[in-house]
Parts: sequence; structure tokens; C-alpha cells
Amino acid sequence: MRSPPSVPDYDSETTMTTTDHSQTPIADLHLGGLAPRDVISPNFRFYELTRSDLAERRGIDNGFETEAQLQAAVHLARQVLQPVRDQFGSYSPNSVFRSQALERALKQRPASWISTSQHTTGCACDIEVPGVATLDLARWVVKHLPDFDQVICECYDPSKGPNSGWVHVSLKPPGVGANRRVELSYIRDPDSGRMIYVEGLRAAVA
Repeated sequence: MRSPPSVPDYDSETTMTTTDHSQTPIADLHLGGLAPRDVISPNFRFYELTRSDLAERRGIDNGFETEAQLQAAVHLARQVLQPVRDQFGSYSPNSVFRSQALERALKQRPASWISTSQHTTGCACDIEVPGVATLDLARWVVKHLPDFDQVICECYDPSKGPNSGWVHVSLKPPGVGANRRVELSYIRDPDSGRMIYVEGLRAAVA
């Protein structure tokens, strides 16, 4: 199936022609075949899958390196980002794909370090929705998405406001194996003071 024809699209910043790929099969999406503002799901554009303020500040290339990464990220956008948008309204993901160079910069690791984060394969996103408590968002994702690999409520501390922290959601692409449907929280251990992963979705321990 060929991609649909280009359609005019007006943006407040610029006027340009974009292509609507929201119905294009994942397998038909290829490196070099998408422009930054091309539509990849009804409410998300291609550039949102690789956008990173840190990468821009540091001059780090955060583009997809393989078609598997690109296709996994688009699958994630359609199956995770879009349903959340349909339910709660407009938002942009904090982070989706992260290159190894960006992971090293983010986590302050040496050049020899290799991240195993699902962000590096295009299979994970970090999201917040304005006006929706982070823990409520995590619980909605678990209850309403048809599938997920991991949902992690990260750094949610209600004493710092309902939008503190973020929700990490991962989803394996088709053909890669079954999703584990793991629910975790990343909170501060009251005894050691260190951040730890614990089972279940919860707020930070007081």
C-alpha cells in the first residue's frame, strides 16, 4: 500500500506541505521517507518522536538509526500516545526515542557505556498531561490500553503537586514477543534515601 498524497497543512510558525501517514502501515515507513512535520497518528507528528531539549542544547544527533527504531516508535505513538490524547486532550510526550549518545548525556555516563533503556529502541515514552495527576494517568494507562510492556509511575510526589514526576510507558512492536504488563513505581526509599523501583503504582513514600 502506498502512502497517501501530500496534503496542505498550516502551522502558526510556518506554512508547509506535509504528508498524512496516520494510516500508512508500519512496515511501509522507512528512514528518509518522513519529514519532521509529517503526521504519523491523528494528533502526533514525526518530529515529536525524537524531540529533545537536551539534544538540541548539546548538539546531539537524536535521529533514528534503524528502521526498526522508527517503526517501533510510530507503533508506540499509535497505540499509546494517541489513546492518551483521545482521552485527556492535547499534550506532547516528554521523550520517546533516545539515541545512545543522548542517553549517555542524560545519565552522565562515559562514551563506552551502552544503555539498555527501551527508549533506545523506540519502544518507550515518558508522558505527562497538564491537569491530570501523574498517578491517575498511570492507572488509566494500565486499565484502558489494550497492551503494554511496562508502566512506571516515576518520581510522583503529591506534596510537589499533582503533575510531579511522569509516566513511563513501553510497548513492544509486533513480532518481537509478548508484552510483560509490568507495573512499577520509582520512588525514594524512606530508609536509605535512594530512589528505588517498587512493584505497583504508588506515590512517593512520605
